[in-house]
Amino acid sequence: MAEQALEKYRAKRDFSKTAEPAGKVQRRQAKAGEGGIFVIHKHAATRLHYDLRLEHGGVLWSWAVTRGPSLDPHEKRLAVHVEDHPIDYAPFEGTIPKGEYGGGSVIVWDEGTWVPEHDPAAGMKKGHIDFELYGEKLSGKWHLVRLKPRAGEKKDNWLLIKSDDAAARPGEDILKERPESVKSGLTVEEVGEGRAAKGKKPQVWHSNKPATGKAARKSASRLQFVEPALATLERDAPSGKEWLHEVKFDGYRMQAAIAGTEIRLLTRKGLDWTERFGGEIPAALARLKCADAIIDGEIVVLGGDGVSSFSLLQADLSADRTDRMIYYVFDLLRLDGEDLRDEALVERKERLSELLEPLGDDGPVRFSDHFVEPGKVMLKHACRMGLEGVVSKRADAPYRSGRTGVWIKSKCTQRQEFVIGGYLPSEKTGRGLRSLLVGYHEGDRLRYAGRVGTGFSAKAGDDLKKKLDALKAKKSPFDAKVPGGKGLVWVEPDLVAEVEFRSWTADRIIRHASFQGLREDKPAEEVVQEEPKAVSGKDKAGQGASTTRDAAPRGKGKTVVKTGIKLTHPDKLLWPEEKVSKQALLEHYDLVWPRMKPFVVNRPLALVRAPDGVGGPRFFQKHASAGMSEKIFKSKDPEDNEEILYVKDFDGIAALVQMGVVEIHVWGCTVDKIDTPDQIVFDLDPDEGVAVDRVRQAALDIRDKLEELSLPVFVKTSGGKGYHLMVPLKPKAKWDAVKGFAHDFARAMEQAEPDRYTATLSKKARTGRIFIDYLRNGRGSTTVAPYSSRAKKGATVSMPVTWTEIEDGLPPNAFPIGDKTTLKRLAGDDPWKGFFAAGKPLKLG
Repeated sequence: MAEQALEKYRAKRDFSKTAEPAGKVQRRQAKAGEGGIFVIHKHAATRLHYDLRLEHGGVLWSWAVTRGPSLDPHEKRLAVHVEDHPIDYAPFEGTIPKGEYGGGSVIVWDEGTWVPEHDPAAGMKKGHIDFELYGEKLSGKWHLVRLKPRAGEKKDNWLLIKSDDAAARPGEDILKERPESVKSGLTVEEVGEGRAAKGKKPQVWHSNKPATGKAARKSASRLQFVEPALATLERDAPSGKEWLHEVKFDGYRMQAAIAGTEIRLLTRKGLDWTERFGGEIPAALARLKCADAIIDGEIVVLGGDGVSSFSLLQADLSADRTDRMIYYVFDLLRLDGEDLRDEALVERKERLSELLEPLGDDGPVRFSDHFVEPGKVMLKHACRMGLEGVVSKRADAPYRSGRTGVWIKSKCTQRQEFVIGGYLPSEKTGRGLRSLLVGYHEGDRLRYAGRVGTGFSAKAGDDLKKKLDALKAKKSPFDAKVPGGKGLVWVEPDLVAEVEFRSWTADRIIRHASFQGLREDKPAEEVVQEEPKAVSGKDKAGQGASTTRDAAPRGKGKTVVKTGIKLTHPDKLLWPEEKVSKQALLEHYDLVWPRMKPFVVNRPLALVRAPDGVGGPRFFQKHASAGMSEKIFKSKDPEDNEEILYVKDFDGIAALVQMGVVEIHVWGCTVDKIDTPDQIVFDLDPDEGVAVDRVRQAALDIRDKLEELSLPVFVKTSGGKGYHLMVPLKPKAKWDAVKGFAHDFARAMEQAEPDRYTATLSKKARTGRIFIDYLRNGRGSTTVAPYSSRAKKGATVSMPVTWTEIEDGLPPNAFPIGDKTTLKRLAGDDPWKGFFAAGKPLKLG
């Protein structure tokens, strides 16, 4: 079939006239489910279009995308399936002679690798291919969907659609932002004019230092963007020797990617803003003695008082002024090919400080030092100095993306982003705005939060009014009536403003608000109310309706949950799409409690909380917080005196539900035997493109290997995309020994079948493979408890199952809360009966 496809390709071309390669089939892909290279050619033929090409079966499947790919999930782009091309065609760039098939200029607009979610051949036959791209311009998940042909239509028409994931960019036009070739840096027009590359490169800043060895083989575009770690807002800065404190800067969070001679500055969403900040900062980064690095920091402009000012930064950006910009850096994620994210923060900062020594302390790139004074003292000093606040970080914590609870921000004045939904024009001559109408998202609603009438000059007000006038709307975007409606102008809620204010009123309106500037780095749809947990009122147990009440029918009769804990708002939906409420979650735990009890009682806990539901803010909690129920007990780890939470009975579980806990994670030991774990966990975590059948087979194969070592092996679904293999132990070996065994076993599996497995955490090492996560076997590490809910789509449960069920094809997300499948599983025999009785001492050496 492939040779026939290339015959069709060759028949259309005269290779004595065109430089296109004749090519041949390259048998490089043997296994179903694997991907290969992808390329997108921008082709200025009779009609400009983009050619998407995916490697499969030794050729490049090809589609002509008439309007080009879009990162907006709402855009569906027509893709006409055309003849297969040879793999040799992938790097082709040049001009096809006029009169020849496809005559016109061609550039390599993007390239990289692709991974299908399922068997691509079956997807091609079915007419629906789901896949993920790893390119310089395009990434994330995509869909190709075949259209039903109309009567008499000969073309094989498909739609190319971007998934709504972290790589999506609604409203943005990547075709206009990045028109150049990733190979030569030339535009398709420049290639058509016969220009040579002459050293021109894609839009990446280049230093003058020579690239040799490892550096010469690397590219900043190949360094994978790391989603940044984020801080959770609390009223007070934490105290304790385990915390260090940094100044909270008022600028743009920026990640620097250094690879060889190339430097990139990426926003918190991964957008390339290198050119916006001029050459001073990249030039300083280029002086660092490293082959590659990923650095986390914030770009600011300092005012006359030495305090960073977001409004000054905005003004400089508008004026194309970059000489005052300073990049304060505070974390090092990668250095010379080594992923440092698992190292403790203090160790990462020490290495960052050493790396920055050649730059001194007064240049455009500076080290953000930290302080070890008590948090309250540090915050008090920061406020006296006029700073925005402090960011407190666990000194021993690894770097983890998102809000994990190990970074805490506390502010001197309250400040956050708001969406602009309208404005009131000024009645005074020479001034465009009297006030802005702002709000924030609450679910699918835009809630009105008040007016902002100060903080912008006459010029800034006029400039802002011009932008708002371009977004005028006929009706209010807010969910409720806005007071004082006469003369108000409504706009589409697309712009985000940084606002400083004194406080919130009881009805959630901001007081004494001052405009600080527009935020171009945060999408409007992500703006929600930020509120310190200590005063949110949502964490206080013991108030509200009793959980002892009639529930919806479950099987025969009605369920009454007997517990002394009361739920506030028991009907509050923790999984809104699935209509799963607090009460429903409590009923689930009531049902599974006899089986769940030995796996959670008297065990150190780590909690994932989502008080406003899984679609809202989530945070990871390991320590006590204000208002916590007395049914959640506290202890200390004797090794480091670290606080530990645990429960003794079902009331403790009910108290967790009341707190909005959507995932319960446990240590592999009990509180009274904290030095000796009683289980080993192997979490099979597949790369995004790995088919579930491969993960299922991996679970079976790893089980067999463990049983060869005379170890009993139990299995549960993760509730996500993998499985958890559990080995019960007699609690005799120490943590280091258990983790060492788990590491050696995972490494042996990797060495035996490196194409299937990896024992390395990094996403790069995981590409196309299954990560055997042994890291959950260290002291203080946790895994989701058996029967716990998961904060995932579907409101799934991590469910203990039998090996027969796995062999029969059971998927990892098979059991939603309250679903018939789940109830049927729970009505059957306990697959983990006798779990701990089966445990054996771990034999070492």
